[in-house]
Amino acid sequence: MGLPDEIRQQALALRTALERHNERYYVLDAPLVPDAEYDRLMRALQDLERRYPLLATPDSPTQRVGAAPLAAFPRVTHGMPMLSLGNAFDTGEVEAFDRRVRQALGVESVAYAVEPKFDGLAVSLRYEGGVLVAGATRGDGYVGEDVTPNLRTLRAIPLRLQAADGIPIPALLEVRGEVLMLRDDFDRLNREQREKGGKVFINPRNAAAGALRQLDSGVTATRRLAFFAYGVGASEGPGMPCDRHSSILDRLASLRFPVVQERRVVTGAAALLAYHRNMEEMRAILPYDMDGTVYKVDDLAQQAALGYVSRAPRFALAHKFPAQEAATRVLGIDVQVGRTGALTPVARLEPVFVGGVTVTNATLHNEDEIRRKDLMIGDSVIVRRAGDVIPEVMAVQREQRPADARPFAMPDHCPVCGARALRLPGEAVTRCSGGLYCPAQRKQALLHYASRRAMDIDGLGERLVEQLVDQAIVRTPADLYRLGVAALAALERMAEKSADNLVAAIGNSRRTTLARFVYALGIRNVGEATAKALARHFGSLDRLAAAGRQALQQVPDVGPVVAESIAGFFAEPHNVEVIEQLRAAGVTWDEHPGAIPADGPGGLGGRNFVLTGTLPTLVREEARERIEAAGGRVVGSVSKKTDYLVAGADPGGKYDRAIELEIPILDEAGLLQLLARGCDSPDDPLHS
Repeated sequence: MGLPDEIRQQALALRTALERHNERYYVLDAPLVPDAEYDRLMRALQDLERRYPLLATPDSPTQRVGAAPLAAFPRVTHGMPMLSLGNAFDTGEVEAFDRRVRQALGVESVAYAVEPKFDGLAVSLRYEGGVLVAGATRGDGYVGEDVTPNLRTLRAIPLRLQAADGIPIPALLEVRGEVLMLRDDFDRLNREQREKGGKVFINPRNAAAGALRQLDSGVTATRRLAFFAYGVGASEGPGMPCDRHSSILDRLASLRFPVVQERRVVTGAAALLAYHRNMEEMRAILPYDMDGTVYKVDDLAQQAALGYVSRAPRFALAHKFPAQEAATRVLGIDVQVGRTGALTPVARLEPVFVGGVTVTNATLHNEDEIRRKDLMIGDSVIVRRAGDVIPEVMAVQREQRPADARPFAMPDHCPVCGARALRLPGEAVTRCSGGLYCPAQRKQALLHYASRRAMDIDGLGERLVEQLVDQAIVRTPADLYRLGVAALAALERMAEKSADNLVAAIGNSRRTTLARFVYALGIRNVGEATAKALARHFGSLDRLAAAGRQALQQVPDVGPVVAESIAGFFAEPHNVEVIEQLRAAGVTWDEHPGAIPADGPGGLGGRNFVLTGTLPTLVREEARERIEAAGGRVVGSVSKKTDYLVAGADPGGKYDRAIELEIPILDEAGLLQLLARGCDSPDDPLHS
């Protein structure tokens, strides 16, 4: 008998959603929904396929694990499939699992190996003759991604196995485990990312997955990834226990694989549930993220007798922690302004107890997210809070929407400083344009202004900026130039000598370059390279500030979005006022009102320079800036395309390579002479 169209359509919708979420989670490391919502969709499809067996085709998401590997990595076929586990969400399902296992084995009680369920990325490590030869991600469970070079950077993973207690090393061994990032390392990574303006990661799982799947293993090596072994796949030759799963874990530990200390062997459903409760209580204090516990029949012969279903072993179960969710009502939507000027809508909630605390606010991320969820003020919503994560509105209960519910509109002016709020094309976030003036952005603006590649004010760090802003001593960068030694020495952890050094550093920053000053302004989307291009093109801050959007787009690498950012910044009167205050405080830079294009007469015409050794008076960065300001390019290595090598003391191999290729070599004096006259002179080697 055929299937009803309604059922087919329902199954198709569930499959489409699950495949999309599989790709986002396993391939792109950018999940769209929480695990609880994914599990709900999977269970709904499983229920449909149980009721209508014709739906259970081989290509159903219920019959596979994860998603196809990224094409960027070579493919690896696992010696044994890396299957996922069935899930349990309540006491009854755990008791039913234990009952099925006992009935299938015909025994009164069963011993289980139990351990935390890590929230990381599953991998398989292949050892031949005790040497690590390959490492792969789970992929679709049968074929994964070859990430061997990246896995080799993890110090927790042995590159060669050492025999212990006289037990031989298997000729072939596939070790299964989880790559993850410990919470402290995750926090440290995000702090570093914020400091350098890089991507901030949502959670440790995404950070670990993104690091492991870098095409450049050098990036992986900087990310402090952890690894825990939880089992073996294929194994050939003596050396691995054949009796119990717990014995395998002990053996892996003796081979110096990290194995979680919180593992146990318990008997019966009651003991499983007790372990689960204990781990849930410890969840907040353990160094790693976990989203549940794992139960495995400990006896390997019993495992073999129980066997597998298409997607998971019958002898194992993942017991998920309950999603920390509750229903409440949205009383209003406020807008907060972050350190970078981002306007974030925040739901003001009817107080609700969830995740162990009373929640009164929840993030709504951005305007698009509000539209996507169709959220209105007055709606009943589901709020989720997990551990220390900021509460989030997960879903809207539209069927309970009151008649007086009203939509939210993002303000067009900053609620803190009144500057225009702009949302640039292609961005989801609305931002305040008053970067130099807005109180919400003061700390970030000051730290950026003082950074090494901007105004280079040594000693003006985060703790000091916190004090200066919190005590209302400094409101804008211009206030820095009015600071005295006495006022600074009175601050916490500031001795008179440190204050003296800082005042001197601030004074030294008064003389800078136009490119550094433009970069120091902190204009959205204007990085160091763009600031240099703007300085070369316009030659004057006044010309840059007066340029329209079309004129700005004549600068290389400046498109409509960057042009809009620049124009919006200089259109804000508060920003212009702070710039004038900086000028009045004595901040100066070289300006060239009649700026000539880099490839025109008098410039270096895009010539390639290589710097090596220590110059007598110019630091490397200053030499680079002067060359680039004149239209030249500084590259890292000597080749046939190099026009000049600029050499100082102890030049190294680049000097030898330049001689070999007969490339002109300049000392510092020669460089300064060339910069002074450009390439107009007929005896200039650039013309030879």
